[in-house]
Amino acid sequence: MVAPNGARRGKADHPALPITDAEIIETARKCQSAGADGIHLHIRDNDGRHLLDAARYRALLDQLTGEVPDMYLQVTSEAAGRYGGAEQREMMRLLKPDYVSVALREMVRQPEDWSEAREFYHWAFDEGVDVQHILYSPDDVEQFIIACDEELITGPSHLLIFVQGRYDQADDESAELEAYLAPLEQADNLTFDWMACAFGISETDKLVRAARLGGKLRVGFENSLWHADGNLARDNADRVTALISALKSHSGEEAQ
Repeated sequence: MVAPNGARRGKADHPALPITDAEIIETARKCQSAGADGIHLHIRDNDGRHLLDAARYRALLDQLTGEVPDMYLQVTSEAAGRYGGAEQREMMRLLKPDYVSVALREMVRQPEDWSEAREFYHWAFDEGVDVQHILYSPDDVEQFIIACDEELITGPSHLLIFVQGRYDQADDESAELEAYLAPLEQADNLTFDWMACAFGISETDKLVRAARLGGKLRVGFENSLWHADGNLARDNADRVTALISALKSHSGEEAQ
């Protein structure tokens, strides 16, 4: 999956970072040709700020369905310091997307949020809205498993994305992926389809490791503008190409 823009970066960070719908569509085409089979979508308002808007999302999804019909199209519900949980849930209810990423720590900022969060998670399951749960730490994973055990989050199988690093500390010493995976082993009668993303120059190496552990991968300018050698990527398709090349290289080394 390619994450081409995110909620925070703009043209000042990289001129090829897509902001408009037309730029996002063109990026989706190029990244699909490069080997990406999914795209994680953020939209912006006229001033380039992060936007949650069901009508705008629907218009973009309809265009992408025509332009890249075989691509997995996932919208974001990210707050990005601009929205509260009620606004995030309202957008998802109005849009009712096939696929959406949702951060557990944004849905439940304090214990009393669980009532509305539980209602949302059960609504999503009943309506066939496929939620990918964003988990920023091993502790988030543990809290997610507890929520499943207590039926606050329902369903026998779940999509997860493990986030390594942060925007402001891209190459910090984040927890190893094994620490994220360990709590899943204690979850009886549940299955998980997990993905990883990572920030900064270490993105490629961390994603290769995630693939070796059986995970799926998210790459792109939301998380990193740089290749593993420290060089600035030309565009998102360049990052997709570089990651696929790294995966093939490591696969070849293992075969030897």
